[in-house]
Amino acid sequence: MKSNLEKSIHRFYKIAFGLALFTIFYNIVEGLVSIYLGYEDESLVLFGFGTDSFIEVISGLGIAHMIIRIKQNPESNRDNFERTALRITGFSFYALVAGLVATSIYNIWTGHKPETTFWGIVISVISIVVMWVLIISKTKVGKKLNSKAILADAECTKVCVYMSIILLLSSAIYELTNFSYIDSIGTLGLSYFAFKEGMECFEKAKSNKHCSCGHD
Repeated sequence: MKSNLEKSIHRFYKIAFGLALFTIFYNIVEGLVSIYLGYEDESLVLFGFGTDSFIEVISGLGIAHMIIRIKQNPESNRDNFERTALRITGFSFYALVAGLVATSIYNIWTGHKPETTFWGIVISVISIVVMWVLIISKTKVGKKLNSKAILADAECTKVCVYMSIILLLSSAIYELTNFSYIDSIGTLGLSYFAFKEGMECFEKAKSNKHCSCGHD
């Protein structure tokens, strides 16, 4: 018979794994919608945001695997699966940065303007709300399990909030002012965070630090 404590721990690990799966599926849907609308509306910042969401799916797979690992052995170190996921994520972020920066410079040079950034506002607001709910939920579970790894993942999710804020600001400014360069400026802001995430993914692949999303 399992004790009440063991049942409680098992339940919270189940919740943590469920949050990881939700994060993966949410990013898939967000990525598909953002890329489609970004392409249709010719909004580079929304298109880049959607592409970033797909990269976060790779990171999310590593997090889900991590939760299974620490459930079996809370003191275990990052394994080869998680390190490979981090390296793939890092390469993907660097490729994204290269594409976004090059396209941003081209758009600034040609004076390209999106048709509308309305959907960027809608998607960013939804993303901010969802990500904050995830942060609160992951933090609660991490504290219940006394897990530094899960708490670090919750802290990492804040990077997604920062990216959503950039999307919101650039999209709102364009809708209000029709300032042609703001879409490219917002894209460069996304590129900054994507570059930092890529760099830290490689750093963490070499170490046993728990966070795999951008910040400790």
